[in-house]
Amino acid sequence: MKGCKIQDLYSIENTIAKSIFDEVTYPWEVLPKIHDYIIALGKTLPKDKYEEIEENVWVAKTATIAKTAYIKGPVIICEEAEIRHCAFIRGNAIIGKHAVVGNSTELKNVILFDSVQVPHYNYVGDSILGYKAHMGAGSITSNVKSDKTLVVIKNSKTGEKFETKLKKVGAMLGDNVEVGCGSILNPGSIIGKGTNIYPLSSVRGVLEQNSIYKNQNEITEKV
Repeated sequence: MKGCKIQDLYSIENTIAKSIFDEVTYPWEVLPKIHDYIIALGKTLPKDKYEEIEENVWVAKTATIAKTAYIKGPVIICEEAEIRHCAFIRGNAIIGKHAVVGNSTELKNVILFDSVQVPHYNYVGDSILGYKAHMGAGSITSNVKSDKTLVVIKNSKTGEKFETKLKKVGAMLGDNVEVGCGSILNPGSIIGKGTNIYPLSSVRGVLEQNSIYKNQNEITEKV
């Protein structure tokens, strides 16, 4: 499916989880694997750099975690990451180097590449956010369809459809994606590298890389 393959969206060297993408084509294929992958990877992390602060919660010694944050394993928090006041990490989360998980942000079954920022009132579930992706305040990933049917990835431009066979798929954000404040990324949204989404947008389907999304009928290419 055009624009949706792992190499189209991500520079996988910018995550501690790069080997999870081996032998798969599309990023949503790794969502069911995150739990077991974290546990296996966590046991191999160097003890001079990482500490297992509780069962299956590995935190880099250079990471910063607010006392008010809630963290349930399995989780890996990488070097220089910042977990701020009242962050809610529900498990199955890999948080990359220099990433920011902010005030009242909730994570569940996610991979955040290095330098990702979800800093203010975000919900990110069953999603993968590429290198330096940023979600503005109050923007969320919706990961379950209202009718509870399995998520289908759709590209309205090409007419392509891909059945994920998964009930829960949030958003796949490529490297350097900017999501405006208050936006909703509907289940199965694929946002290409370098794309900007205007505030208060409702996004669905596949957006090509280096796009500017104003609304469903006004999508332009960056010059």
